[in-house]
Amino acid sequence: MRVLYLDCQMGAAGDMLAASLSELLEDKASFISELNAMNIPHCEILLHEKKSFGISGSSFFVKIEGKEELEHHHHHSNLKSIEDIVSALNADEKIKKDILNVYGIIAEAESKVHGIAVKEVHFHEVGMLDAVADIAAVCLAVRKLAPEKVIASPIHVGSGQVKCAHGILPVPAPATAEILKGVPIYGGEIKGELCTPTGAALLKYFVSEFSAMPTLAVNKVGYGMGKREFEAVNCIRAFLGDMEVAEETVELRANIDDMTGEDLAFATEEILSSGALDVWAEAIGMKKSRPGIMLCVLCKKEDAERLSKLVFMHTTTIGIREIPCKRRVLSRYEEKINTRLGTVSKKVSEGYGVKKEKIEFSDVARIAREKNMSIHNVRKLISDEV
Repeated sequence: MRVLYLDCQMGAAGDMLAASLSELLEDKASFISELNAMNIPHCEILLHEKKSFGISGSSFFVKIEGKEELEHHHHHSNLKSIEDIVSALNADEKIKKDILNVYGIIAEAESKVHGIAVKEVHFHEVGMLDAVADIAAVCLAVRKLAPEKVIASPIHVGSGQVKCAHGILPVPAPATAEILKGVPIYGGEIKGELCTPTGAALLKYFVSEFSAMPTLAVNKVGYGMGKREFEAVNCIRAFLGDMEVAEETVELRANIDDMTGEDLAFATEEILSSGALDVWAEAIGMKKSRPGIMLCVLCKKEDAERLSKLVFMHTTTIGIREIPCKRRVLSRYEEKINTRLGTVSKKVSEGYGVKKEKIEFSDVARIAREKNMSIHNVRKLISDEV
């Protein structure tokens, strides 16, 4: 299982998360170019190398009208104005939805803390354009990394007080505390706000489990450096790796000797399209020396009864054997690759110390037809580029 683990020993802020995730990508420069191509109003997004306590990482910067985020005036925005900005972005609709969902978490928290309707909420620390850039960067990076699960450590929120639009408030700020309900957090001796509302909302949206680091075969580590200096290195560490998981599955087996190939093919398609993990047929010898087939259906344990009914419905069998088993699989994801022949999908499978890559055959076949070329030549030209 492809897992993203976030080490939040120094809290979480949007820019630190964006920087740490960018370090896990194959091409950081292309990632920043894609962010700038979203056309966030008046924004220029930059990624700088930064060293702290002898550790090298990346720092995420946003310039608005030529000024860095810490220099320009932070204006107030309501949720409607944020929605207008996001809807106009040059970005995939899924990314826009992610951004708005993260802002929705913040708006709900602010609404509850201040006792006002969501539509009346005015964003202070998180309403400015640089925060839109931070959130957009994290949403885009997570989509590109495509983890099957995101896990984070308990969150260090800092201690003391923080100055914000409403005055001097305790750490964690009220909105941050509201967002982090149900999430393991802790304070400490470090004075200051380590976890911001933006960072808290991004974690709440993407993280499905907060715990110590599981056993991972780590492939990449990214360091996202914060702007402020503390007595400890101020960074988020992001780990991308594989967690070995043996899935609990069931194999259903049925012996059949009185079905045509056409009928069996139909049954196979129906069962597979109804949620089976895999369906196949094996040639067997049955009683009275009759040739037959054994239909095998691999499925999740909770789907066994439902799929057994389909086997009985679509085949002539009068009995099914149910065999518990475990399945180990490689993590799988797809990457879009631009080649001189056009865009193709590359299937990537990795885990257990191996990595396998394969160009989607349907894309190769499509290009072969379009270009009047052989499959062999198309595959060779593409493989030379990827």
